[in-house]
Amino acid sequence: MVSISLCMIVRNEEQTLGRCLDSVKAAVDEIVIVDTGSTDNTKELALGYTDKLYDFDWCDDFSAARNYAFAKGSMDYLMWLDADDVLPETSVKKLLELKESLDPQVSVVMMPYHVAFDPAGRPSFIYERERLIKNGEGFLWKGAVHEAIAARGKVLHSDIAVEHRKLKPGDPDRNLHIYESRLAAGAELNPRERFYYARELFYHGRYEESAGEFKKFLSMPGAWLENRLDARRMCALCCELLGRPEEAVQELLDSLTEDAPRAEICCDIGRHLIALGKYKAAAFWYETAASRQKTTQGGAFINQDCYDYIPYMQLCVCNYRLGNMELAKKYHRLAARLKPEAAEVKYNEAFFASGEQGAREK
Repeated sequence: MVSISLCMIVRNEEQTLGRCLDSVKAAVDEIVIVDTGSTDNTKELALGYTDKLYDFDWCDDFSAARNYAFAKGSMDYLMWLDADDVLPETSVKKLLELKESLDPQVSVVMMPYHVAFDPAGRPSFIYERERLIKNGEGFLWKGAVHEAIAARGKVLHSDIAVEHRKLKPGDPDRNLHIYESRLAAGAELNPRERFYYARELFYHGRYEESAGEFKKFLSMPGAWLENRLDARRMCALCCELLGRPEEAVQELLDSLTEDAPRAEICCDIGRHLIALGKYKAAAFWYETAASRQKTTQGGAFINQDCYDYIPYMQLCVCNYRLGNMELAKKYHRLAARLKPEAAEVKYNEAFFASGEQGAREK
């Protein structure tokens, strides 16, 4: 059986650290906590779980902190979590089983990361992350922000999900500040860094700058395909918010030259066509979205609803507008099976019921 060191970096996490460690402690053999400058009771709380508590002078570089934490781990594999992450009971069970069966030749274990949830608690935004890293094989975190380890060697794609359950908002300006400080100091951004810098600009409402950075990213050699596709979507959204819908649609269409369309892109195209009243064309794209297979193994950002719920809801609308009432009801029923509690599903249920009642009364 392999052993696992949980290696975490924390700062002012007294509200969530205990919840995180309680959820995972049964599945790991060592807990390493690296504090980057807490002013609350985070360190005292951590000492209730481990004596391997270290201080790290924060230097606006997440990779430096994570590499320091990983250097303190002594078990076969190194695992990372953020303090507001949780390992559900089903995942703990699967992780314990994996420890019993894992081939020691595996260098990296990838796991789904559930980072957003719908009102019923179902994961709505998912992507895969490197979660277990073989100790002693020279793996290093890279990137001052949105740090990552490049997987190599034998890689296992696991279905053991980690949930990101925030209790409070983080500092919304932190990541952008780090990027802009680096740029001011003359740093050159690599493709991954420029992609995430463009996203930070978008989240701060700086859409013109964001679109420009996404276009710079798209011109860079070596840009990863999934990031390129997401950049097209984000650039399109910038153009839309700037009042340039034609450019937005062109960005989405350009993404089709990169690879087979992802459901997220199909839904975006369909949304633009519905706004133009082109329901037949929109229905084609929503049908395509519903036919796409989702997979986290390529590292893509997965919006769960784009693969079923959104296409079904919009196909209900399109077919109603086209006069295809039975098809509209069919897609309503498909959407209702997925989210019977959703307000829009209940609205459609009442709408169709009232229409049928009206027909009977006539």
